[in-house]
Amino acid sequence: MGSENTNLSVTDSAAAPANRAPEFAIIPEPVSLLKTSGHFTLPENVVILATPEMKLVVDYLKEKISIPTGRFVSEYTNTSAPAAIRLMLNSKANPQLGNEGYQISVTPTLVVIKANKTAGLFYGVQSLLQLFPKEIESKELVKDINWTIPCVEVTDYPRLAWRGLMFDVARHFFTKQEVKQYIDAMVRYKYNLLHLHLTDDEGWRIEIKGLPKLTEVGAWNVKKTGEFGTFSTPGPDEPRNYGGFFTQDDLRELIQYAKDRFVDIMPEIDVPGHSLAAIASYPELSCTPGAANYRVRSGEKIMDWSRGAPPIALVDNTLCPANEKVYAFLDTIITQVAALFPFEYIHMGGDEAPENFWQKSDAIKALMQREGLKDMRQVQGYFEKRVQKIVESKGKKFMGWDEIMNSDIPASAGIMSWRSSQFGIQASHQKHEVIMAPQTNVYIDLMQGDVITEPKVYNSVRLPKAYEFDPVPAGADPKYIRGAQANLWTEQIYNIRQAEYMTWPRGYAIAESIWSPKEKKNWTNFIAKMEQHFKRMDVAETKYAPSIYDPIFKASRAADRTVMVELITDITGLDIYYSFDNSFPDKFYPKYTEKVPVPKDANQMRVITYRDNKPIGRMITIPVDELNKRAGRR
Repeated sequence: MGSENTNLSVTDSAAAPANRAPEFAIIPEPVSLLKTSGHFTLPENVVILATPEMKLVVDYLKEKISIPTGRFVSEYTNTSAPAAIRLMLNSKANPQLGNEGYQISVTPTLVVIKANKTAGLFYGVQSLLQLFPKEIESKELVKDINWTIPCVEVTDYPRLAWRGLMFDVARHFFTKQEVKQYIDAMVRYKYNLLHLHLTDDEGWRIEIKGLPKLTEVGAWNVKKTGEFGTFSTPGPDEPRNYGGFFTQDDLRELIQYAKDRFVDIMPEIDVPGHSLAAIASYPELSCTPGAANYRVRSGEKIMDWSRGAPPIALVDNTLCPANEKVYAFLDTIITQVAALFPFEYIHMGGDEAPENFWQKSDAIKALMQREGLKDMRQVQGYFEKRVQKIVESKGKKFMGWDEIMNSDIPASAGIMSWRSSQFGIQASHQKHEVIMAPQTNVYIDLMQGDVITEPKVYNSVRLPKAYEFDPVPAGADPKYIRGAQANLWTEQIYNIRQAEYMTWPRGYAIAESIWSPKEKKNWTNFIAKMEQHFKRMDVAETKYAPSIYDPIFKASRAADRTVMVELITDITGLDIYYSFDNSFPDKFYPKYTEKVPVPKDANQMRVITYRDNKPIGRMITIPVDELNKRAGRR
């Protein structure tokens, strides 16, 4: 599909059947790939020619090859032995490739990867590994595999420099090992930025010297099971032992682990809202009397969103902009965060700060009078500008969510555009450095299948919607769009397997949107490649969502008020079989061809999708009550 066809709707089912495995399934799609004649076969003894500055790349490649293949892999800077793989840094930079681009040449006797910088060699290695059979992803020896790849010439480089995933480790704590596991998966798809959301109402996840209560109190809540946001308020006797935090040494280890894989880690300390864990630890940071009784949130309701943004807070989860202690507190934190994280930016949140408690505060009223502030937006603006100065005084750049644009924030502030692309477009014209992360396309905590199959969240981002994402939208000044990222909030995500399930395959789609040239994107090809990567992830033991194979249920009423069910799929080539008699359908049951009426006394519908006479989707059960609700009244 050319660029003129990239606007897929969420219900688009224009893709051709993806039954035939493509010969090349590199994600994200390279700038150019030319097939040449012949195949390269990995020899029993693999010699890698490389120089010492390439050590990180060589070590990674050696491990990736030697474990599944059982081949003996050695590296040399110079040898008369025939090399199998040669890594080369260009003596004169190839301007087309930039810092992260690469070229691969595969002939029957030799694989050569060239780049200007070692990062480019690393991305070349990722593409090379994707040319090998899927078993290359195994964590143990795999026998009886023909380790051959087709001969090709590849030239590739990224569309954008910042290619990120945000991982929320605040709502639920994820261990150091789990974060490493997440990094290992993201680098396969050439992501280079991990945004760690370290603090929120549910937990403070970073050790700060001199402020011990942040982790003694702020890192722990009551373990609840069910639907986050609807949990009962914990009683005083329920143990607060669910959570955890990273010591500064833990974070140094994670930063190094990421750096060894060409990933930067950006920390986020979310203020002034989303700060209940900090306030439960140090109540004097609040404007509100009674904050000493606050506890770290365990998933009970604390905000009323019924009137839109900003929400009405049921408890005051904001730091007090009128309290000088808050700025001293933040100075201590930012000093340590700046020393710990080498990355140039510190993200300081700024989103969804409620105003209703500020409006009642005498301290806020006095601040407004003293500073000439007209409304609560300007109160938050005053706070943001002071925090920006603290961040910049530590030699770092300040970044926040797009709400920080509500006041005249200086252009040196980076803007992460999440509410919609419009805020990023606007920020680019105000000369802010912009990271595009619009919830409509790249919020990967949102549902990706029918609501009946997913943990309930307020909205959906299906795979076609993620794939149609354009990180440089029409109307933006491209000079200021540094990159884009997908965001994984974890309110409804309790473990690393579910985190992976929510990230992939939408993470493939977003990687291709950020790395590949816009005109190279092709939905049909992408789906065919995706299916090959599912098999690779099976071998790698990484979880992913097969939602693309499941139908969406739409219900309407006929003239006689009978409920009619329409089943919609995002890809073609699927056969859907259904039952209303409480049994489990297979390919011998009725096949869906058009809207079907719900029998008068049925209480549930079950469906399953097949392709080529084999089940490919999940068995899904939907209650007739739910179909009635969707059909509405007539």
